[in-house]
Amino acid sequence: MHPSIERMIGQTLGSIRAGDRYLAWNSPALLNVPESIVLTSPAFAANTAIPLRYAAAGIGENISPALEWSGVPASAAELVLVMQDPDAPLPRPIVHVLATGIPPQWESLPEGILSRSTDGAVRLGRGSFGRRGYAGPRPVRGHGVHRYVFQIIAVDRPLVLTAPPDLDTVLTSIAGHAVARGRLIGTFERP
Repeated sequence: MHPSIERMIGQTLGSIRAGDRYLAWNSPALLNVPESIVLTSPAFAANTAIPLRYAAAGIGENISPALEWSGVPASAAELVLVMQDPDAPLPRPIVHVLATGIPPQWESLPEGILSRSTDGAVRLGRGSFGRRGYAGPRPVRGHGVHRYVFQIIAVDRPLVLTAPPDLDTVLTSIAGHAVARGRLIGTFERP
């Protein structure tokens, strides 16, 4: 699509946003779960722009940023990571990455690990468009600043998932078993 047409569409859709209501963070499965995990990235500070390198293919390199965390409780058996865009002009936020099976003793994920097969160390679920693995920011040109919410959740038992799950399946599986959570918000805009 020609950039000027895409920009016009983005400007027309400017006020339409999925909103925070359907973020994993606001799921009933996570109500009253302590926000005791501190999630950060060496690639960008909280509430600042995600570097172009981490944007979707055709815009950036579609490489997942490195993430670091602390504050995982001793009762954690597994970590789950979700990245969503609540500013997409759709009924629900876009799921850009869903990863389960992250060992609770890990304190970070290296750059790029969510962009490729992890040989079983981390299981990649399905994003909003059925794709497994990281899908970097790609907001509609001219739609304004989008927030990308990285959410990490500690659960007290390993998840039993027979196929690459979607977000609804993961949230159902963690209900009653989430023991801590944390989040990091980065932004991205295409002029």
